[in-house]
Amino acid sequence: MYQESKSVGGIENRHPSHPNDKLMEITPSILTADFCRLGETVDEAIDSGINWLHMDVMDGNWVVNRTITFGPALIKSVRNRAGPEVFIDCHLMITNAEETWDQYVEAGVDMVIAHIEAVDDFPKLISNLHEAGKMVGCVLNPDTPTDDVMGILSNLDLVLVMSVVPGKGGQSFIPEVEQKVRDFRRAIDLQIDEGGKKTKLMIDGGIKDHNAAMVSEWGIDIAVVGSGLINSKGSISENLRSITKSLEK
Repeated sequence: MYQESKSVGGIENRHPSHPNDKLMEITPSILTADFCRLGETVDEAIDSGINWLHMDVMDGNWVVNRTITFGPALIKSVRNRAGPEVFIDCHLMITNAEETWDQYVEAGVDMVIAHIEAVDDFPKLISNLHEAGKMVGCVLNPDTPTDDVMGILSNLDLVLVMSVVPGKGGQSFIPEVEQKVRDFRRAIDLQIDEGGKKTKLMIDGGIKDHNAAMVSEWGIDIAVVGSGLINSKGSISENLRSITKSLEK
């Protein structure tokens, strides 16, 4: 059964990327990796101090460019490589999250993040995942109103705000999501002050060292970083240091 204490401890205490808990946490998008070297990339990320891995699942139907990425089999391989102590979430950009969530649980994820736009009965999905002992995140696209998620906020372990449109290539960071982030930050802080769940706030899309401090100031707890962390210009450790340095200014 799902335990409330696990949702808080699992994110806040079990997997800190930085010793200073006031710093925004960074999680790499595995989608950016060279899959021929995926095991090495996972090792490199963990060795650099990263303890949270973000897995982007696209089924070729839901995202606008019909991209297919990977599924539970690859996630299971990453879990086996990373070991039990690394936190793994899966961001499901698929049409049938309500029918297939259990496959990702069996693959070893700690959290399933599903799109509010793609799930018909989100409260039921939350209940199913919590009963399975897993955490639940809800993600919304840049154009989706916050009101679509506010009604279920009290039961969510995480809210993910997209700062690009999922599956649409050649995009830049969308700064207009600032108000959306601040609205969620305000609502989550009020929820915590009233003794409710310590829901985490994540952002994904176009985050690099030049804008990481900005989204941190908006109130983001965890930022998903793809090419800003996994690239040919530097190692993951070097790129992480660059991002962390920008947060400390």
